[in-house]
Amino acid sequence: MTEKEILINRGSITAKNGFKNEDFTIVEFNNWKKSKLAQLWLKAMDYDLTDIESVQTTKVKGSFKADIQIEIKIEIKLKSLTDIQNLQVKLVSNPKGFNQIDKRWLKSYKELWDIPSDVYELLQYFTGEKSQKINNPRDNRRMFADEFTEDEQQILLKFFNDNKILIVNDILKGRGKFSAQWMLVILKLKDTDTIDWALEPINKVLNHFGNGNISITPRGSFKIGNITIQRKGGDNGRETANMLQFKINPVELIDKKSNKLQHA
Repeated sequence: MTEKEILINRGSITAKNGFKNEDFTIVEFNNWKKSKLAQLWLKAMDYDLTDIESVQTTKVKGSFKADIQIEIKIEIKLKSLTDIQNLQVKLVSNPKGFNQIDKRWLKSYKELWDIPSDVYELLQYFTGEKSQKINNPRDNRRMFADEFTEDEQQILLKFFNDNKILIVNDILKGRGKFSAQWMLVILKLKDTDTIDWALEPINKVLNHFGNGNISITPRGSFKIGNITIQRKGGDNGRETANMLQFKINPVELIDKKSNKLQHA
């Protein structure tokens, strides 16, 4: 990443009004003429502020990868153009925390990725849809990846490796008109008014999180690069605990060692 990219794609700023959800982002973008933060985000998206006529941001409803959609009207040399940008927003309060980026029933992923029957059955044991098929499992609700036989582990790892690009694209970018084009990560630690942020094009996000080896973690989950694949769990023991989920740490996009922009 060049020095210019570091300066315009991430930084710190004091958020006097704080934030609770993506509505904060919508308000900032819609108030772009006065919001220094929104102006930095627009510059990170490679816009010249002097060309922008108006910005209108709305929340995307439904199970899409984009959280907000921005309509940016641009006037350049008497030509009026309209850009539509889809942003996925991640609000984080713990720099070491993990954020769920996708969760579904296995049946949904089977339809999405045409999962073979042998892989599908093994994943059913992994999530707990099927009862364990081994003696003395570590958890009576499911099987861990390292509890499968060596041959079974290789079957699962091969499936994730063969379908790596498809899987990473679907869980981070999505499909259709509301697929994410950018990821905006906002980190606000408790008891502070300062937020750190990073805004990156989705292709860089895909490369960062998805570019790496397929492996089994020491805790018995699967990993694709920096993406963890695990049983959802929790939910007070409800059936939804048996869903498959994908998690990342979005704060990895905020380079704490980079030069930062400080704004009052």
